[in-house]
Amino acid sequence: MRALAPLDRGMALLLAGLAGYVDSLGFLQLGGVFVSFMSGNSTRLAASVASGHWLAAGRLMAILAVFVLGSFLGALIAGGEGARSRSRVLLFEGLLLACAALAAGFGLTPLAILLMVTAMGAENSVFLRNGEVGVSLTYMTGTLVKLGQALAARATARDRTAYRPYLALWAGLTAGAVLGALTYGVLGLAALWPAAVLALSLSLVARFSRAA
Repeated sequence: MRALAPLDRGMALLLAGLAGYVDSLGFLQLGGVFVSFMSGNSTRLAASVASGHWLAAGRLMAILAVFVLGSFLGALIAGGEGARSRSRVLLFEGLLLACAALAAGFGLTPLAILLMVTAMGAENSVFLRNGEVGVSLTYMTGTLVKLGQALAARATARDRTAYRPYLALWAGLTAGAVLGALTYGVLGLAALWPAAVLALSLSLVARFSRAA
């Protein structure tokens, strides 16, 4: 986060909010299964296997596999780093979310969920650095670790402001999740449409912000 330009940092905050929003929709629709937080799903998978709940375990395995597929496709579509790469990934994510909203509208909820998971996997390729995730957008464990370390730097007067971008990123995802839960209560999975519009809009912003 700290290495990003101001525009990219703002985009990262919006994308963290988008991830929280979509994850909240999926969590409520699935009754406690995530579409972006795969650590939580891995723990649930282990518990399901240990307790012999094979149907639940199979569903979680499918979600994990599709998330990896989304990450794979996102990295392929990015094809590198820079604004145009980010624009391509965001366009892909936006189209996936729009297709998920359409699928939900036609009653194809399982397909909608799989498209949501794919979109969340792909989102992590927006800010690639040396071919790997540069900014964690759909999960906050690493960000919270960095927040704690940055607070230690502040407490020892080594860096008084390092904690701010990490706190903002966590707050963005959390605020998005709250908004998603509220919107789901009114619209159900039709709440995916605003998420799709945001991703597509950010794709345009990335495409025309600079020729990188």
